[in-house]
Amino acid sequence: MSDHVELRSGVYVDSVGLMQVSRQVATTPGVQAAQVAMATDLNVEVLTGMGFTVPGHATPNDLLVALRADGEEGIAAGLAAVEAAFAALRPADGRAGGAGGAGATFGQVPSPRTLGRAVAAVDANLALVSVPGRHAAVEAFDAVDRGVSVMVFSDNVPVEDEVRLKDAAAARDVLVMGPDCGTAVVGGVALGFANVVARGPVGIVAASGTGAQQVMALLDAAGVGTSHCLGVGGRDLSAAVAGRSTRQALAALDADPGTKAVLVVSKPPAPEVLTALEGYAAGLATPVHWATLGAGRPDLTEAVEALLVATGNAVPGWPRWAPPVDGHGPGPSAALPRGRHLRGLFCGGTLADEAMLVASSELGGIRSNIPLSPELALGPDLAADGHTVVDFGDDTLTRGRAHPMIDPSLRLERIAAEALDPSCGVLLLDLVLGYGAHPDPGPQLAAAVSRARAAARAGGRDLPVVVSLTGTRGDPQGLDKTADALAAAGAVVHLSNAAATREALALLAAGREEQP
Repeated sequence: MSDHVELRSGVYVDSVGLMQVSRQVATTPGVQAAQVAMATDLNVEVLTGMGFTVPGHATPNDLLVALRADGEEGIAAGLAAVEAAFAALRPADGRAGGAGGAGATFGQVPSPRTLGRAVAAVDANLALVSVPGRHAAVEAFDAVDRGVSVMVFSDNVPVEDEVRLKDAAAARDVLVMGPDCGTAVVGGVALGFANVVARGPVGIVAASGTGAQQVMALLDAAGVGTSHCLGVGGRDLSAAVAGRSTRQALAALDADPGTKAVLVVSKPPAPEVLTALEGYAAGLATPVHWATLGAGRPDLTEAVEALLVATGNAVPGWPRWAPPVDGHGPGPSAALPRGRHLRGLFCGGTLADEAMLVASSELGGIRSNIPLSPELALGPDLAADGHTVVDFGDDTLTRGRAHPMIDPSLRLERIAAEALDPSCGVLLLDLVLGYGAHPDPGPQLAAAVSRARAAARAGGRDLPVVVSLTGTRGDPQGLDKTADALAAAGAVVHLSNAAATREALALLAAGREEQP
């Protein structure tokens, strides 16, 4: 086994691009581990923990390439894969290549050293910031000062910086999407994690990434397109941030002639913030609908159905893919017992929230790393004896590693562990397709589902698996292809996350009824 670590000074690539490069290089034959990242303190700590020796003079302005491979031939193959992956990130005309080093150009002028200068160089009206959280506010302020709206993909930004940034944006009459804005679609252009959807009359304001993707996928299945999806960051409807960007986004969509209705999507908001926003929305010319999760409130599917009815569109039967009936399907089995607890393993925080809200009405308290109430918080090992939902996309689990929509390794390990736990009665999973996500996650998850069900059967029990699949038929991964692979592995698959949760509950209840 050989290690290779090198620094590339004066080179910057945003974190989304580096996630893609690392993932691509890691699949190279002979490569055992690959991390390509900016040399921030956190990334250096992660690489050191992996056993790599990082040069002591590394700074956050340096690019780190760390490879572990089967001998020098594997290292050479890995380095070739690094260059190929970087080349794929560059625009076709070769301009502004993020990995091109000090000689990279921006049009016909030297590459700008600040975001503000980059904005001025191309007369942009929207900037995207994806840098370590502690640096993100500075870059975003630079864009706002230029009178440009900004999408802040970065997470781990202090809430105080978020409030100041959004106040500055309101004063300049521009929009801040984020921080921690993972999904946006502006004028048909997808930013961050987003699905392929047709242009249409519904505008979306989303304090949620996967929640926005879920409602866009449902609208797409109903034949209704999206004008814009403006992400505002997961904290925007909190008491601290008080809906600052949501107001700006509502005003922007109200002024857009192509938007005929607006849907606001959010994790459970602060009640007083929601009340204030409802009052503000009532004064707009464009009707505003609400998909804001919370106890006693509609789930996301119900909210989309209400919008469809209000806008004169038919509510379709939401797609469901069932496994073949081969004696090992997910239905009740008199031959094998089941565990008594629900285990939800999610990549999307809003989808996890929705699942807990739907399930808790039947199951009571559900332990989680993003609990509905503090007393239900999981410990550092993310394990509990009872009903459990884990969000693997939570900020604490993505520091120094790719989001699970890109790198699902942590969740795959947990699926295998749950298969061996006799208390696990039903596995509830999500899978999100679209731009930015894993290029073909279906086979990997299908294999994990198949292994888990086989391991449970070997242990003398049945383990049903239900998957919430968020995507559209235009997504590059292929919605039907992915669903078919999961169903063939024995999972029941739903486009609606709420429907998936309810089926998991029904399977859990059926298993209990069979047991003495």
